[in-house]
Amino acid sequence: MDLNVVGVGEVLWDLLLTGPTLGGAPANLAYHARALGARSQVITRVGNDDYGREIIRRFQNMGLPDSTVQIDETAPTGTAKVVLSGDGLAQFTIQEKVAWDYIAANREALAAAGAADAICFGSLAQRSETSRNSILQLVAAAPANALRVLDINLRQQFYTRAVIERSLELADVLKLNEDELPILAAMAGLSGPAKRQIDRLAQTFDLQVIALTRGPDGSLLFQRKGKRWSDCRSHPVQVIDTVGAGDSFTAVLVMGLLQKMDLDEINEVANEVARYVCSQAGATPSLPVEFAQKFSASSPR
Repeated sequence: MDLNVVGVGEVLWDLLLTGPTLGGAPANLAYHARALGARSQVITRVGNDDYGREIIRRFQNMGLPDSTVQIDETAPTGTAKVVLSGDGLAQFTIQEKVAWDYIAANREALAAAGAADAICFGSLAQRSETSRNSILQLVAAAPANALRVLDINLRQQFYTRAVIERSLELADVLKLNEDELPILAAMAGLSGPAKRQIDRLAQTFDLQVIALTRGPDGSLLFQRKGKRWSDCRSHPVQVIDTVGAGDSFTAVLVMGLLQKMDLDEINEVANEVARYVCSQAGATPSLPVEFAQKFSASSPR
């Protein structure tokens, strides 16, 4: 298997009471895609500080290239305060004016985007004009047949209707959760049950696949071609925290679509991996090797 998955956007430290853990949706996704057997890397930016240097060291240990990790001489490395509820659900307070607000579409970044089989992005890193313009340029620079995956990732006040609509227009695949679907539906003037809203979003923005995650209620996948649905119910798990679980789900979704796996199989494996991540501390636990083995025999896209 030789698949290249590129995440574009934020990398940061999640500041939990137990200490800082590496986070940021594009970084988490790239880590999990790497653990599942892909070549992967992150186009991002860190500060010239101890947190930034530690991110680069962690990337090297994870097998993620650091050639696309830009270093900002002025802005600090990003952080987010994380508060966990009694059932492990995470609430984030994200620091502003940090290094990943100033991502550049430089030569290394454009080269990485141009070699991607899938390029994954979200709305959070588009909160600043600098990173937004770079992200749009990098997504457009991916090969015509690459999957463009939008993990919408609506956080705090860091999104606008214009950013969301432009991102949806660029994407082939949308991943969102049960809290984010009503926001998108309201913006698009959609009503009715979730399936109807998802179908209309796919038609309106020419999306190939939409994935809706529902926490302990599992996930719903929709493939526009053939109007195929997959509804996967979850199973109980002892939750340590939910940080990074959605990103691991997205990584499986990307890998499965690239390898043209059956939609039900993708959904089942994605839930299995996300449940495992919920049972571990932090966003990037070591994944059991059997997860990667589920992809080793599949054919690439």
